[in-house]
Parts: sequence; structure tokens; C-alpha cells
Amino acid sequence: MLLSTILEAVSYVPAIAAVASAFAVLGAALGISKIGQSAMEAIARQPEAGSRIFTTMIIAGAFVEGVTLFAIVVCLLASQG
Repeated sequence: MLLSTILEAVSYVPAIAAVASAFAVLGAALGISKIGQSAMEAIARQPEAGSRIFTTMIIAGAFVEGVTLFAIVVCLLASQG
């Protein structure tokens, strides 16, 4: 009984991994848009600090993209096993 339940649950893993991957990409898109929004507001308030704010924005966006890439790789690995 328990084994059949476990085997039945395992059949859903690729679908769950696909949904988790979609959520990771959606979260990254929302995060990067929030970073851009906040940076533009900060540059509008202090134009003289624009270059430093822009550099920080690019670094933060790269970190978000890196974490998203790791999340997608984990989802792909989970769907294979």
C-alpha cells in the first residue's frame, strides 16, 4: 500500500519540477523588476549617485539571475531522477 502510494507520487515529480521552475523564473522576473524600479527612483532622487546606483543594480540583478539558474538546474535534476 505504502509502496504504491510512493510510486504514484513519484510519477508527478516532472510536473512538479516544471511548475517549480516556472515559479523560479517568475520570482526572478519580479525581483529584477523591483531592483530596476528602486534603482530608477534612487537615481531620480540623487542623480549625482547614478553611476554607483547603476553598478549596484547590475550586481544585484546578476545575483538574482545566478540563484534562478541554480533553482532551474535543481528542478531539471529532480525531474530526471
